Amino acid sequence: MAVSVVMPALEMAQETGKLVSWKKKEGEKVAKGEMLLEVETDKAVVEIEAQAAGILGGVTAKIGDVVPVGQTIAWLLQPDEKPPATTAPTQTGRTLDNRPAAAATAAATAAPEAASSGPIRVSPKARRLAKELGVDVSRLRGSGPDGEIVAEDIQAAAKAGSATAPGPSAPADARTAPPVSTGLGESLTSIGRLMAERTTQSWTSVPHFFVTRDVDGSALVALREKLGPSIEKSRGVKLTYTDLLTAIVARVLKQHPRMNASWAGKGIKANPEVRMGLAMAVNDGVVVAVINKADAGDLADIAVQRRDLTERARTGKLTPADISGATFTISNLGMYHVDQFTAIIVPPQAGILAVGAMTDRVVPMPGALIPIGVRPMLTLTLSGDHRVLDGARGAAFLHDVVEGIQSAEKHFG
Repeated sequence: MAVSVVMPALEMAQETGKLVSWKKKEGEKVAKGEMLLEVETDKAVVEIEAQAAGILGGVTAKIGDVVPVGQTIAWLLQPDEKPPATTAPTQTGRTLDNRPAAAATAAATAAPEAASSGPIRVSPKARRLAKELGVDVSRLRGSGPDGEIVAEDIQAAAKAGSATAPGPSAPADARTAPPVSTGLGESLTSIGRLMAERTTQSWTSVPHFFVTRDVDGSALVALREKLGPSIEKSRGVKLTYTDLLTAIVARVLKQHPRMNASWAGKGIKANPEVRMGLAMAVNDGVVVAVINKADAGDLADIAVQRRDLTERARTGKLTPADISGATFTISNLGMYHVDQFTAIIVPPQAGILAVGAMTDRVVPMPGALIPIGVRPMLTLTLSGDHRVLDGARGAAFLHDVVEGIQSAEKHFG
């Protein structure tokens, strides 16, 4: 019996997925559990396994197609079996209901009065795209269920150059001038494009504020030297300063539930669990992988999770569960010898902690016989969402993180 291959739902509220690649060619045999295709969502590119064995046939989705979740894009067939004739083709540039792009553009650019007969229904993804592309949704007629405006309507309108409005902060000459070619001709990978879209969304829609502290890392150095060898011997993984900071920050988040909360569109959502996200560099981009139970797990468990996630991130093997649900993120650029930086918040999280390199600095030593000394110092910068936090809450959280670092040996040694 033929088994359908459908566009999977990999995230909450996912409407569509973009086909990045087929791992098998039409007519080739496929084993159950074998990697069959790659799908791009709003967060990552994910490899999808075949749910059954068979011969790949009846392929209707091409690389680059944006396909509704649940739609059949191919079949796994038995020898001499033909694919069912009910599959509708999905072509590049078509909307959710497979209307040609030209028709979608005509609907998208309809007069305002044609689209204003009732409340405007806009999908979350479409609303985000409208903000990024400067599309006025009040002038669109949606192609989704019950006239809902979906992402493809926004993209069609932006491509047609109609129903758009320039951002309020753009000068007139910048809005009317033709685009300037950089001459580089470099195109982004899927991960790079996703990172560009999400950081732009965050920076332009989240009111960031920043709080910075310097901290003496002597306790971190001592704790790593004390516990590192035994963890490496027993678990086969090196203990890093990122592992120590993950454990410390996770425990401090338990004391600051507002810091662990999220912005939910019209209010603040409390998160019952602490799920630490770690920003990890991959080819042409950054992904945020989740360390589970960092507030309760021991340092060895955190180190093992971090190593496994890092390896899978570099080889493109992260699953949706690995990158979903983080409530707070740490971004550590110390290994790149960066002294200090500010990081962009990962929505809907309320904050992200930027960690610089640990370097020896001359610092005052109040009460010591010699009033100055050399200590391994690092700089922490908290980026906070002002809709969820204020400066005082951010400063109190960062103060407790500093205290946790300075007393790390007492809590973990």
